[in-house]
Amino acid sequence: MEKKQFQAESKRLLELMIHSIYTNKEIFLRELLSNASDALDKLRLLSLTDHDVPTDFSIQIAVDKQSRTLTISDNGIGMTKEELESNLGTIAKSGSLDFKTANESEDLSIIGQFGVGFYSAFMVSDQVEVITRAYGASEGYRWTSSGTDGYTIEPCEKPSHGTVILLKLHPNTEEENYDDFLDSYRLKGLVKKYSDYIRYPIQMEMETQTKKEGTEDEWETTRSLQTLNSMTPLWKRDRSEVSDEEYNNFYKEKFFDFSDPLLVIRSTTEGAATYTALLFLPARLPMNYYTADYQKGLSLYSAGVLIMERCEALLPDYFGFFRGLVDSQDLSLNISREMLQQDRQLQLISKSVGKKIKRELLSLLDKDREKYETFFAQFGAQLKYGCYSHYGAHKDELRDLLLFYSSFNGKPVTLKEYHSRMKEDQKAIYYACGRSVSACASLPQTEALLEKGFEILYFTEEVDEFVIKTLAEYESVPFVNVSAGENPLEDEEEKERISKLEEEHKPLLDALTKALEGKVQKVRLSSRLKSHPICLSAEGELSIEMEKVLNAMPTDEKVSANKVLELNPEHSLFQRLLDLQKSDPESIPEYAGLLYTQAALMEGIPPEDPVAFADAVCKRI
Repeated sequence: MEKKQFQAESKRLLELMIHSIYTNKEIFLRELLSNASDALDKLRLLSLTDHDVPTDFSIQIAVDKQSRTLTISDNGIGMTKEELESNLGTIAKSGSLDFKTANESEDLSIIGQFGVGFYSAFMVSDQVEVITRAYGASEGYRWTSSGTDGYTIEPCEKPSHGTVILLKLHPNTEEENYDDFLDSYRLKGLVKKYSDYIRYPIQMEMETQTKKEGTEDEWETTRSLQTLNSMTPLWKRDRSEVSDEEYNNFYKEKFFDFSDPLLVIRSTTEGAATYTALLFLPARLPMNYYTADYQKGLSLYSAGVLIMERCEALLPDYFGFFRGLVDSQDLSLNISREMLQQDRQLQLISKSVGKKIKRELLSLLDKDREKYETFFAQFGAQLKYGCYSHYGAHKDELRDLLLFYSSFNGKPVTLKEYHSRMKEDQKAIYYACGRSVSACASLPQTEALLEKGFEILYFTEEVDEFVIKTLAEYESVPFVNVSAGENPLEDEEEKERISKLEEEHKPLLDALTKALEGKVQKVRLSSRLKSHPICLSAEGELSIEMEKVLNAMPTDEKVSANKVLELNPEHSLFQRLLDLQKSDPESIPEYAGLLYTQAALMEGIPPEDPVAFADAVCKRI
C-alpha cells in the first residue's frame, strides 16, 4: 500500500479548507449528501438504457457513538481506482486557491462533484475513509486520509456498487462540540435544513418511544429506519397539485408566522437567468423589520440543496419584506457554497424577481383593491423609502405602486388615478402636508383649490413629501405644495391687484415683518385665502413639513424653511390691523406674534413658549 501526497495546490487548499474557507462546520453534511445524490443521479441516468440497473436508490446515515464515527453511504454509480485518484487526489483544480487569495476564479460550479465539497469532511474528522465500487466492476477500493499528510488507495472487499464515507470525528474541544454530529436528532435537523429536497430518500435509524404492548403506562424504546427528507420540493410539484392550504402551511412552518400570507407568488423563468421562485407576502410587517435583527433576503437553493438561508442579493431592498426562496441550477459558486463566486447571476435573478413582484402587486391593485390597501397599510412606507432612497434610482419602478390619501372621496389613490381625473385647465398635481387627513383638508391654502374642483393629495407620513420631491413630476405634470410660496391659481391681473395693495399698506407689512424677524422672511398679502385670515407658506425647495421632519432627527444641525406669513386683505382681521397701525402702533409686534403662532399651529408647528402664547391670548381677550 503506497502512501501518496496531494498535489501542491491541493495541499495548500486543504489547509485553507480545514481552517478558514467554511465558516460553519455543519456544512460538511450537506456536501457529502449532495455528492451521494449525484452518484445516484449518474446511475439513474444509466438505468434509462441499462434495464439491469437496480433502482432502489437511497442514501444511508449511520452513527457509532462508541467509536466516534459517522457514515454516509449510497448505492450509486461508485468510482473506479482511476476515478478515486483523479477526484480525490486533486482538490477541485479550478482556480479555487487563486480565488481565495486574489478574488478571481474560473466560472465553475462545484455543486455535486467530488472535490472541494468532499474535503469539508476534514473540518470535523481526524480521518476520512472512502470505500467504493464502481457499477459493473468486480473489485472495490479504499481511499484513506488523515488530511494534509496525504492519502492511500488499496483494493478492498465491497459487496455491491456505491460509496461509503466513514468519518472519524475530532475529539471535543473548548470551542467545538463534535459530539453534535453523533446525535441523530441533530443530524436529522441538518438534513431537513440543507438537504430536505434531495430527490432520493436519506435514511437513518432513529429511536422512538412506543407504548409497551399489553400495558397502559409502560413505554419502551424502539429503533426503526426513518426517511429524514421530504424529497419533492413544493415549488417543483405541478401547480395544480398544490393547494392554497399547502402553500400557507409551508410558509407558516418555514418562516415561523402564525398568519397566512397575503399573497403567494410562484414563478419559473428560463433564459438568461433560469430559476424557480416561491414568494410570500406576509399579512403584516414584522415588529423588528426596521431593526438590525431583521434579516432580509430569500433562501437560495441549487438543485434543491440549501446554499444560503438569507441571500439579500436575490431581492431588491424595497421588496425586502417578501419571504420565500429561489432555486437555480445556473449559479456560479466558489470554493464553498456559502460564498458566491460572483454576483452577476444573482443580479439577473434579483432584477427578474423584482419585475415579477411588481407585476403581481399591480395585478392585485387592479383586481382586489381592498387587499392591496391592506397590504399598503403595512408595507407602503417601505415602498416609499425605496422610491426616495439611492437618489431616486428606483422611483420609476415604484411610483405606480404608491398610494396617497386624497380629497377625492377621502380614500387612498394612485398617482395614475389622480392624473386621469385632472381638470383640463389644471397645471399641477397639488398636495398638502399634515399630521392627519383632516389636518391637511383644513389648511387655509386648500380652500380655493377645492372650490375650483381640483383634487389634492394629503401627505400624512414623514417620507411622503421627500418621495414627491424625488419624483418631481408624473407624466410631465409637476407636483406643487399648496403651502408653497406662490399662489398656483394667481393670474397676472390678480397679481397686479395684490401688488398695488401691498404698496398701499407697506408701513403695516414692514412693521409686521420687523416684529417677526428671525421667524419669517416677510409678511405679505395673499390672493389664495378665501375665508381664512392668515396662513404660513414657504419659499424655496425646503418646505415647512420637510423642516419639521429634518429637525426631528437626532442631529445638532437644524434647518429652517424660508417662511412667509400671508394675510387675507379681504378679511376683517386685516382691517383691524390697519386700525391698530393708526391707533395703537406699539401693539403691532404683540399681534404679529399671535398671528404667527396661530398660522404655525395650523401647519402643525407647536409654540416655542406655550405659556407666553396662552398669556398673550388671555390678555387680548
